[in-house]
Amino acid sequence: MASLTDMPETPPLLRIEGLRTVFRSMAGDIPAVDGVDIEVPKGRTLGIVGESGCGKSVLSLSVMRLVARPGRIAAGRIMFDGRDLLALDEASMRGMRGADLAMIFQEPLTSLNPVHKIGFQITEAMRAHDPKASAQVLKARAIAALKRVRIPAPERRFDEYPHQLSGGMRQRVMIAMVLSCQPKLLIADEPTTALDVTIQAQILDLLRELQGEFGMSIILITHDLGVIAEMADEVAVMYAGRIVERASASRLFEDPQHPYTIGLLGSVPRLDEERETLLAIEGSVPPPFALPAGCRFHPRCPFAEDACTKEVPALKSIQPGHAVACLRAPIEAVVA
Repeated sequence: MASLTDMPETPPLLRIEGLRTVFRSMAGDIPAVDGVDIEVPKGRTLGIVGESGCGKSVLSLSVMRLVARPGRIAAGRIMFDGRDLLALDEASMRGMRGADLAMIFQEPLTSLNPVHKIGFQITEAMRAHDPKASAQVLKARAIAALKRVRIPAPERRFDEYPHQLSGGMRQRVMIAMVLSCQPKLLIADEPTTALDVTIQAQILDLLRELQGEFGMSIILITHDLGVIAEMADEVAVMYAGRIVERASASRLFEDPQHPYTIGLLGSVPRLDEERETLLAIEGSVPPPFALPAGCRFHPRCPFAEDACTKEVPALKSIQPGHAVACLRAPIEAVVA
């Protein structure tokens, strides 16, 4: 993959600065996303990776401004194509969802309405952004969208219900729905997790093909490093609500620098080398209401020192295009 550092300087399509999303509780505000800074260039793919509970999905919902109460965005800026999404009123934001930025979820069966036919749901999404179009025109567009995502017999599928389709077909329907308005940014939250390996590959190929056709940017959220290696231009590793490492995909896999990233890569079997055992990251992600002081990873970190329990590491650049939030970085380590 091409390194982002080799590309000419252009304004990013999406820039998130100091984003903090919290959930109100009896004990006060609990941070799920805490001071996140990321950028997504036009036509590129940013992979966000981390274990469950790291804040990946809350980050994506924050970009869409779909965080439900008692959650709220407490601080930061979300600049999209020159506009601050947090400054828009709800009507303006509703007009941007689907038309400019769209999102697909891990399990499409929970996103599709089970009592409405597929065609109705796709045309309703289109109608929201083109209310003057006739029913015939919208139906033709919907069938064309189903063809584009390679659903066989799209005219027949148009009149079927979600439960009549397989998981892979439902995910294709979701992709057809969000791409019917040709958004500039697509957020894909674990889009292949519930699918078998063959269907996963087909969905990823489809996303890559459609990205090339429309020139859209993609934020790909996953815990699957294989998906990241195949799809992402740049990667942000997230842990306990914060970005702990950010680099081009090639750089991250060649020289991971945060102990958490090293652990994630070491826990994945590789075909190009033999390992008697895989690495394991002891413990689990701390809940947002019980975050440790200092570096949030230090209770699980094999490199932790006394300073790690007290000082919060800033995300610092160790070389162009590669930033790490670790007091010991750069780390001389080999994933083995």
